[in-house]
Amino acid sequence: MQPGQKKFLHFLGTWAINTLAVAVAALILHNHIHFEGAGSLIIASLLLGILNAFVRPILMFLALPLLIFTLGLFTLVINALLLYFVGVLMGNYFNVDTFRYAFLGALIISVVSIFLNIMTGLGGRSRFTIRRGPPPPPDHRNKSDDDVIDV
Repeated sequence: MQPGQKKFLHFLGTWAINTLAVAVAALILHNHIHFEGAGSLIIASLLLGILNAFVRPILMFLALPLLIFTLGLFTLVINALLLYFVGVLMGNYFNVDTFRYAFLGALIISVVSIFLNIMTGLGGRSRFTIRRGPPPPPDHRNKSDDDVIDV
């Protein structure tokens, strides 16, 4: 498989996971996150992905002191702002009632996305493996007892 095809398939997988995560959040908070149909849900997740790719890093940089002070928990507020902004941009097709429900929706989306990324292996940053039996012995091929560091 060519690198371009591999990147495109990774993008489609990530987009599908994000769409499913937004759908789960909308179903759990069905009285407060509204969408017209599957098409508006797909567009909302694409728009959320674009905002996460371009606007989120800028917001993270601007909020760096708050992120450090809250040990990263302020990221949930940034995610909620982006979800609420998607609702504002899409109008009646995808709507989030208040910032409070945008925060809860962003929390649900984060948890579902992490879970699905771990289960599918698309996250790239996190791996989940189950090993049975004793751990493998350490690799001593590159080390020798004659290594000396001269100062």
